Amino acid sequence: MRVGFGYDVHKLTEGRKCIICGVDVPHTMGLLGHSDADVAIHALCDALLGAAAMGDIGRLFPDTSAEFKDIDSRILLRTVVQKLHDAGYSIGNVDITIAAQKPKLMPYIEKMRENMASDLGVDKGFVNVKATTTEKLGFEGREEGISAYAVALIN
Repeated sequence: MRVGFGYDVHKLTEGRKCIICGVDVPHTMGLLGHSDADVAIHALCDALLGAAAMGDIGRLFPDTSAEFKDIDSRILLRTVVQKLHDAGYSIGNVDITIAAQKPKLMPYIEKMRENMASDLGVDKGFVNVKATTTEKLGFEGREEGISAYAVALIN
């Protein structure tokens, strides 16, 4: 068994969608980034790549490449999963924590879990997604951005 940890952060800005775990979460602001800026998927990709000692999402999908401009991060996640499978790894379980003062994510958690399970090729029982506020502390609390943490176990 191997364990990996991932972290990502994206700024909230006007004129963008707020895509988290592949779900378009209604909000007055969205996440800024080269891709769709899905902060949770980016953290998960880093956790999976870290567990396999395969670098990180920035190395695999550089933000300087036009190929990845505005790309759906679920495509990136499925690419990472295929890379792991090609190297002989299977996914055990994953746990994702999203830190956001707003929007409230509880109504979307089950769909997020379903999306991640589908992309990972595992049963939903092996995927946990949770959200927390930062009690109005830090950049998340000031609603300047959203961060996500992920841990993944691979075999």
